[in-house]
Amino acid sequence: MFSIKKLVFTLVVSFLVGCVTVSDKPNTAKFDNIKASEARISLGLGYLEEGNMVKARENLEMAVKYAPSYYRALNSVAYYYQRVGEYELAEEAYEDALDSSPKNGDVLNNYGAFLCRQGDYDKADEFFNRAIEQPYYYLVAASYENAGLCALKSGNKDKARNYFSRALDHDPSRSQSLLQLAELEIEKDEFSNARGRLLKFNKRYGYRPVSLGLLIKLENKANNPELVSKYGNILKTKYPDSVQYQKYRQNEY
Repeated sequence: MFSIKKLVFTLVVSFLVGCVTVSDKPNTAKFDNIKASEARISLGLGYLEEGNMVKARENLEMAVKYAPSYYRALNSVAYYYQRVGEYELAEEAYEDALDSSPKNGDVLNNYGAFLCRQGDYDKADEFFNRAIEQPYYYLVAASYENAGLCALKSGNKDKARNYFSRALDHDPSRSQSLLQLAELEIEKDEFSNARGRLLKFNKRYGYRPVSLGLLIKLENKANNPELVSKYGNILKTKYPDSVQYQKYRQNEY
């Protein structure tokens, strides 16, 4: 089962997918600052995922140096500062990105995710909705999901349900929204809706510990011991080391 402490927000950043050639010749007539910034962004985010924080910072700060008002450079360096716990620097970078691109959905979404992690839930909700409202912003489902996760974190489950439902309206394949919504439906004893969502999840992704755990919780509440045993046995066979199986063994569902 997803723990609220482990909610994963969707940040709009791009990661290194191949070799990148970097040219540092800003004095040439053909030097393209955005292209140079993009190369540094790719390198920096690649280093960040490898855990090389020194190289990550070097490249991402260079990306901002090349293009100080470029939203992707500012978004990426803010993400780096956030990852290393430099929250004041992260906020400054996000605010710079907002100053230069106040209607950019990616910037609004990422700033919302940052604010939610800082516990500023109302302001985060405002920025997620501002992202959703932008024309030509194609990651609406991600922002709805982020808004749902933030509402859940703040304790507003009714609002979270609405956001997860809207995320699925825009993208039925969003697994986190599907699972979170199913869990909220189980809590409300809406067993048919939750069961349908979880069976759909298993059909698409196969049995996973999180979906099996939710099915056990559901069928236990619905007083279906045979199905509880069925899903418990699948957990035992496929995921004996999972947290969900240990909870099942301890009768914690």
